[in-house]
Amino acid sequence: GRREPRGGFGGAPGDPRPGAGPSRRPPGMARQGSGAMLASGGLGFPPQNLARVVVWEWLNEHGRWRPYSAAVCHHIENVLKEDARGSVVLGQVDVQLAPYIIDLQSMHQFRQDTGTMRPVRRNFYDPSSAPGKGIVWEWENDNSSWTPYDMDICITIQNAYEKQHPWLDLSSLGFCYLIYFSSMSQMNRQTQRRRRLRRRMDLAYPLTMGSIPKSQSWPVGTSTGTPCSCPQCLLVNSTRAASNAILASQRRKLYPGAVRQSSTFAGTALWPAGTAAVTGGAAKGEGLRVSGGAFAPGGVAPLPGLNNLNRPGTQRGSGLGTRATVPPGVPALPVKNLNGTGPVHPALAGMTGILMCAAGLPVCLTRAPKPILHPPPVSKSDIKPVPGVNGICRKTKKKHLKKSKTPEDVVRRYIQKVKNPPDEDCTICMERLVTSSGYEGVLRRGGIKPELVGKLGKCGHMYHLLCLLAMYNNGNKDGSLQCPTCKAIYGEKTGTQPPGKMEFHLIPHSLPGYTDSKTIRIVYDIPTGIQGPEHPNPGKKFTARGFPRHCYLPDNEKGRKVLKLLIVAWDRRLIFTIGTSNTTGESDTVVWNEIHHKTEFGSNLTGHGYPDPNYLDNVLAELLAQGVSEATLKD
Repeated sequence: GRREPRGGFGGAPGDPRPGAGPSRRPPGMARQGSGAMLASGGLGFPPQNLARVVVWEWLNEHGRWRPYSAAVCHHIENVLKEDARGSVVLGQVDVQLAPYIIDLQSMHQFRQDTGTMRPVRRNFYDPSSAPGKGIVWEWENDNSSWTPYDMDICITIQNAYEKQHPWLDLSSLGFCYLIYFSSMSQMNRQTQRRRRLRRRMDLAYPLTMGSIPKSQSWPVGTSTGTPCSCPQCLLVNSTRAASNAILASQRRKLYPGAVRQSSTFAGTALWPAGTAAVTGGAAKGEGLRVSGGAFAPGGVAPLPGLNNLNRPGTQRGSGLGTRATVPPGVPALPVKNLNGTGPVHPALAGMTGILMCAAGLPVCLTRAPKPILHPPPVSKSDIKPVPGVNGICRKTKKKHLKKSKTPEDVVRRYIQKVKNPPDEDCTICMERLVTSSGYEGVLRRGGIKPELVGKLGKCGHMYHLLCLLAMYNNGNKDGSLQCPTCKAIYGEKTGTQPPGKMEFHLIPHSLPGYTDSKTIRIVYDIPTGIQGPEHPNPGKKFTARGFPRHCYLPDNEKGRKVLKLLIVAWDRRLIFTIGTSNTTGESDTVVWNEIHHKTEFGSNLTGHGYPDPNYLDNVLAELLAQGVSEATLKD
C-alpha cells in the first residue's frame, strides 16, 4: 500500500509522537564520541596485527549505510572464511531475510523475488566501541517497535553515555536531534517532539585481526563439508563455472601481465573499485566512497567498468561521504522488477548480470516493465456515483478549534485518579510513578500537582497527570487522547491535514484480481499553502508534490466500506499531514499519514497496486488504529 516509508537513521526518523518528556536534571554540553571507522576497500582488511570489530552494512534508498545484526555478520564472516568469492544466504541465520543473498564478489545484496540490488560493505571499528561490546542503541518507531541507529550514530551515543554526559547533540552528524540520557529520549530540535530510545545488550560483532585468508577459486574443488542444497545456493552455484571463465578471460585481455590481485585479500580488495572521481577530505568516520559503495585503497589500479551497479537512488550521498561518479559508457544493469512469476527467473538473471557487469561485459537482460498507474481514458458520461455513498466530493477547510474544554478538562475526562500508584515507570517522562512528574517546573497549569497519577479508563495504563497534560498540549489539542503505550484512543482523534478536496466516483474498468467489479477512483487534491499553528513550522510555506493523487478501490461491498471510512478519515484530517518526505528528503511538504493507499491501477510493481488480496483488510485495521471504525458509520 501507499504510505511514506520509514526512516530512522537509515533515513530521517521524522517527527516523533508526543510523549517522552524533558529531563528533570539541567542539561549540559555533550562532546561527540568518535567512532573509529577505518577506510576499507571492497571486502576490506584491517591493518596487520591490529584487532578490529567487523560490521557488514548495506546502503539503503536514502544513502545511509545500515548495519546487519551481529548474528548475520558472524554468518557472513564464516562464509567468507570458507569461500571468499562465494555468496551468503542470509535466510540461513535470519528467517526475515530469507529473500536475500550477498554476492561477495560484486559486494552487493540481491533480493531474489524482486531482483533489487543494494551495495554492501565490510567496515571496521575499534573493539572497545559499541559493536565490540554488543551494545545496540535503538529508537522507537511509530509501530511501537525498535529500530537500531546507524553504527556511527550508535558509537557516538555510546561514547557520550559512557562519559556520563546528560545529553548529546547529533547535529554534527547531520541530524537535528538531541539525545537525553536521563529520560532516554530523542528530541527533534525543530518540532520539539520526542521518541523513546533504549540501550540493549546483544551478541558482540565478530573480531578480526591482520590479513584475511586467501579465497578459493570457482568452482570450489574439494569441500570440507556437505554443500548446501537449498534452492538459493543451487541457483547461485549454477552460474559460477561459466561466469568464472568469462571473468578470467576478460581480465587477461585488459591486463595481460597483471598480477591476479583478486585471488587474495592480503593488502587489497577482492575486486578493484571502478573508475571514480573521489574528492579529498571525507567526513569524519567515513572513508573515500566510490561507485558501488566500496572503498578504494591506495595503490590499486582500477579496472574500467567494474562496480557499475549503483541505482539512481543509491547515488545520492548521505551528507557525510563524498559523491561518486559512475564511469561513462558502461551499460547499467536493469534487474529490478524483472519479468517472472517466481523467484528463479529474476534471481538467475540478476546473478548472471552481476557477474557479467563486473567483468565489463555488455549486459541487457530485460527492460523493467513500467507500472500501469492510471486506467484507460474515461469519458465524463461513464463516470458514475458510487452506490450507497452520498455525494462525489468532500472539502476540508482550516481547523476549527474547540473552545469548550481546557486541556485540564480533557485530561480529567478520560482518567481516574490513583491514590497509591505502583513503583514503576511513567512511560512519558520515564520517572517513577511514586515520584513527581519529569515535567515539574516545566509545566504546571490548572492546579495539577506533579505527583498526581491517573489511570486511563479503557486500557488501564497509568501516567502522571502532568505528563498527560504535556502530551496533550504537544499534540493536536482536539479534545482526544491517545494512550502512548497501547495507542487506545479516547474521544475523536483528528489530524493536521491541510485544506484540500477529495473526489470519489465509479469508472467502468476492473482492477487486477477484481475482474467482476468496476473500480472506485479517489482523487485527492491539496494545494500549497501556509502552515497553521498545529503544523511543524507555523507561518512557513508548505509544498504539495504529486497532486492530484489518484487512488483505487474495487467496487464491491468491502471496497465501498473502505471508501466510507476513508471519507470519515478525510473529514477528520487523518489522510495526510505535513512533515519530511523520506522519499525525496524534502521537509515542510504534504506526506501520507499512516493509511495505505493504492496508487497503481493496473499492476503491482511498486507495491502500491493490485492484485493484493490482503489490502482491504489491512487498510481497515489501519483506519481502526486511527479511531475510524465501522461503528463510526452507524453513528
